[in-house]
Amino acid sequence: MSELITLGIFGFLILVLLFQMVRIVPEYERLVIFRLGRVIGSRGPGLVILLPFVDRAVRVDLREQFREIPQQTAITKDNAPIDIDFLIYWRVIDPVASVVQVGDFVSAAVGIATTTLRAVIGDILLDDVLARREQINEILRSKLDEVTERWGVKVTTVEIREITPPRDIQEAMNRQMSAERNRRAMVTEADGKREAAVKVAEGEKQAAILRAEGEKQAAILQAEGERQAQMLRAEGYASAIRTIADVARTLDANTMTLQYYDVLKALGTSDASKWIIPVDLVRLGQFLSSNREGDEEKR
Repeated sequence: MSELITLGIFGFLILVLLFQMVRIVPEYERLVIFRLGRVIGSRGPGLVILLPFVDRAVRVDLREQFREIPQQTAITKDNAPIDIDFLIYWRVIDPVASVVQVGDFVSAAVGIATTTLRAVIGDILLDDVLARREQINEILRSKLDEVTERWGVKVTTVEIREITPPRDIQEAMNRQMSAERNRRAMVTEADGKREAAVKVAEGEKQAAILRAEGEKQAAILQAEGERQAQMLRAEGYASAIRTIADVARTLDANTMTLQYYDVLKALGTSDASKWIIPVDLVRLGQFLSSNREGDEEKR
């Protein structure tokens, strides 16, 4: 019975020793090993063997961490109090320094962040604080990183989440934003009216140009038509005159005499007391007398 108890105790001690000796380290962690109080480096990931009762291991997480800094009150350069809360993101790049150089990194980072925030905001005007948030984030990150670098910690990002100015300043800002929106609306409306007027004027201009072009083409076509009509009339007159001339060449004296007789007969039956005869009466008389003499000789 005593032997079984002894074996049990011995087995328990072996399990304890194995538990003390064997550690499994994940990929995102490292073990900082202290041997008899002196740091000998970091181990991992994977299987790590420790000397029982001699080595002491401290786990360090290498993943990126974040901490929310509670709302802090800071005074701007123009003496305006504002409340700011922000987030700090960091990760360990030197496991040994993060264990040896600082006892509580999170608390130390919060203290440095609050004091650095007040120092940075104190050099900036209120309007710039509200407008230059990204720049303030970068300034805070660089200043914090300068301090935490000796601790083996890299501050990756600082993000200001909310900036709350005093109530009276908020009301003034709201009025300013409302006035700015009204101004932009009026400018937009004026630009719209101006563009519409320009479009209308441009349309009227194009319409006038098109009308003028149409009238010009119509006038050209009308003139061309009149010219061609006049040419056709002239050609008709010329053709008629040529026909008359050709016929006149074939007429003899007797035919002309008969024509003159018909004209005189028509004048005689007319009621008019005055006649205008577009011929040379002397030559007509000579022509008629010569024709009468010729007829008598024939007889």
